[in-house]
Amino acid sequence: MVDRPRECRARVTGRRLLAPDIIEIDLQMLEPSALAFSAGQWVSVPFGPKTVRAYSIASAPSSPSRVTLCADVAPDGIGSRWFRALAAGDEVSFKGPLGGFVWSSGDSRRPVFAAEEIGIVPIRSILLDLETISFNRPALLVYWARDPGWLAYDDELRSLARRHSWFAYHPVVGQGGGGWSGLVGTPGEIVDRLVPDVTGLVAYVAGGEATIKLVRDVLRTKGLDRKAVKWEKFW
Repeated sequence: MVDRPRECRARVTGRRLLAPDIIEIDLQMLEPSALAFSAGQWVSVPFGPKTVRAYSIASAPSSPSRVTLCADVAPDGIGSRWFRALAAGDEVSFKGPLGGFVWSSGDSRRPVFAAEEIGIVPIRSILLDLETISFNRPALLVYWARDPGWLAYDDELRSLARRHSWFAYHPVVGQGGGGWSGLVGTPGEIVDRLVPDVTGLVAYVAGGEATIKLVRDVLRTKGLDRKAVKWEKFW
């Protein structure tokens, strides 16, 4: 059962650079000792009485004592500078879990995921959760980035697709070159091409507002009900 949002403390145990401006942080929970959450949720970090920043949980709910957060620090605001400076041993405080961009184990529809750059984080948590529960229905992910260097978790997602026949992974970039031999285009174009039939489908879209609207409009044009599109806006 997922806890109601509460004040939490944790200690940084690991830090990795996934891309020039994408950083992943591992946290060991201190209080509470484990954070019960649903795949796709996020935590809120305070930076003053009226200033907070949200960070999606990248890890799976099956490991509640160790939580992984991931952030795009390119904006270089107060949250970006704080996240960039985190190091092993630092103690952090946050409130969580929060958010409704979550996977429901009782949903019998086939999922289609569309992520834009850092929007992959909650979807990665959902996919890890699906692997944990031995999911076996067809699932498709279209993951878009401006160039290959911004495809965080690309190697991991390719490995997931090799291990499981139910999962189809389609990385896409806006600009090719540099040895890239994969798909080039916009998220909307690729979703339109790869999803000809929306019968029995539920969509999860995460990224910028323009991309969310673009993918949602493509799917709705094909006949998908608006309520069957779940979204998480990062900017």
